[in-house]
Amino acid sequence: MALRRVLLFFKPFDVYPPRPLSGTSSPPLPPPQLRAANPKILRYLDDRCRVHKDTIDICKSVLQRKPLECISVQRNDLSNPINDVDLVITVGGDGTLLRASHFLNSSIPVLGVNSDPTCPHEVDELTDEFDARRSTGYLCAATAANFEQILDATLDGSTQPSELSRISVKLNGLQLPTYALNDILVSHPCPASVSRFSFRKRSNTGESSHLINCRSSGLRVATSAGSTAAMLSAGGFVMPISSHELQYMIREPISPRDADKPLLHGFVKQDQHMLVVWYNEEGAVYFDGSHVMHSIKHGDTLEISSDAPILKVILRENLLKQGCL
Repeated sequence: MALRRVLLFFKPFDVYPPRPLSGTSSPPLPPPQLRAANPKILRYLDDRCRVHKDTIDICKSVLQRKPLECISVQRNDLSNPINDVDLVITVGGDGTLLRASHFLNSSIPVLGVNSDPTCPHEVDELTDEFDARRSTGYLCAATAANFEQILDATLDGSTQPSELSRISVKLNGLQLPTYALNDILVSHPCPASVSRFSFRKRSNTGESSHLINCRSSGLRVATSAGSTAAMLSAGGFVMPISSHELQYMIREPISPRDADKPLLHGFVKQDQHMLVVWYNEEGAVYFDGSHVMHSIKHGDTLEISSDAPILKVILRENLLKQGCL
């Protein structure tokens, strides 16, 4: 892979509220939500920030030694499509890679660096006090420890990106600009409210399932990459990473008909799409979490499919061997 220009896309440093430095003469009071916090939690959060910043510095140092032009952009500062680079390197976790994917077409590969991986001994030590898990990084091929090795393999072509499916959503026939790499959630904006909608699956040849009318907590649709996230937590299946099918699930269906139950969880094949009609006064389609949302209203129709540009992602070798995330 002949790389010349690289974009370093990183999670911001200030993800936790600032606190006074220890040892200062007259420290101001910390924010109210932190005054009674466990000191171990505060040290844990400080260490997470430090490790993340150190990883960014390591990545920058490695890139400076390579014959590359490198541009650095903080995650919150990007608002336009990414163009004119040969590789995007994300530093953070899966969320940072997902955010970058919304600005990428099918031609530019992305390499994720997990800047703050979970430390098993830390989790074991603190499990009775708080959740000390850090970044999962399923989609991240590198860490600070092996970043240069993975980068070199990408540069010399010995490591090739995988082509991952994404989700396309059309709203009333118009293509929404965001393609989801993990999953979408169609639901009422208030989690305590019932979502009312109907759906059916339809093939490109015109064949369709019967109409299913739903009252539930919403509809989730996942790609193969997203099948290990919320879909798996809800009782779904892990899909092969090379699959171009989508997996869907009706969340907490209310009194479904017996005839509908087999279709409340299933797959949308590559030659199929899902047609959804929304019946609440308000609703939303969430793309890869809560950051990207499109509002919908009563009578709106959604067409959901895998007919979307693929995303090229450098994946960990063990994921490729397993065939799934």
